[in-house]
Amino acid sequence: MRFEKTPGWLDWYANPSRPCFKVPDGAVDAHCHVFGPGDQFPYAAERKYTPCDASKDQLFALRDQLGFARNVIVQATCHGADNRALVDALKASKGKARGIATVRRDVTDAELIELHEAGVRGVRFNFVKRLVDFTPKDELQEIAARIARLGWHIVIYFEAVDLPELWDFFTGLPTTVVVDHMGRPDVSKPVDGPEFQLFVKLMTEHPNIWSKVSCPERLSVTGPKALKGEQQAYQDVVPFARHLIERFPDRVLWGTDWPHPNLKDHMPDDGLLVDFIPQIALTPETQHLLLVDNPMRLYWPEEVK
Repeated sequence: MRFEKTPGWLDWYANPSRPCFKVPDGAVDAHCHVFGPGDQFPYAAERKYTPCDASKDQLFALRDQLGFARNVIVQATCHGADNRALVDALKASKGKARGIATVRRDVTDAELIELHEAGVRGVRFNFVKRLVDFTPKDELQEIAARIARLGWHIVIYFEAVDLPELWDFFTGLPTTVVVDHMGRPDVSKPVDGPEFQLFVKLMTEHPNIWSKVSCPERLSVTGPKALKGEQQAYQDVVPFARHLIERFPDRVLWGTDWPHPNLKDHMPDDGLLVDFIPQIALTPETQHLLLVDNPMRLYWPEEVK
């Protein structure tokens, strides 16, 4: 089947630079995706966008170039609850990838076990209205209870302005909960302002809640070019990510977000994104927690001594 990309779609950066920062041995890219290829794994009829193809082989080549050992592949919204592309990538990884699936209420226990055997370790609940249609919370609670029995966790994607209305639902979930991209804060507002501090309060009061300190390219207002007097891009995101890493060093994860769906103004160089890591995790100890210890404890606990 042939798919036409959404007009204006930005394809992923084809020749990323080799990062200056060397990630520690065993590092995990804990947030990335595969798209299709559409002729093999068709995109969902209900999708809000049609991406470029981004195959498992291209993802694994990027993993190796950037110096990572493993991936956590998150089901893309353009595939809906059809997890075949995700499962195909997990099986091809030979144990070097884990997955986050999207499932609906009608998923069978046998299907959940098949996903687990393929390497799935969680489900994603998306609350970004421009990306998905709203799923009733009672359905999500039912799914949460079922996947908790498998030892899976829940990944949630939302925008900061929506946290107050979602608070009770999030804090009632029965599993570890991982928040995508720091809850998408408005980085033009202060770190110690009420909006971001509400998210900090969420993590402080609920030790089962983790956060990915990823996607500066998605959150930044200043953009990819280094500002005058600064050496790195996306500096307006640094205080937010650094605050979470310093406050919750054992509950943070990092990922490339390759192939960067739905970016409108630029496509980031993944090598430069890796060079962002030492800006937010300042010591070898916190870098190791962020990139190795935390994701291994969550996704490969059987290998943690």
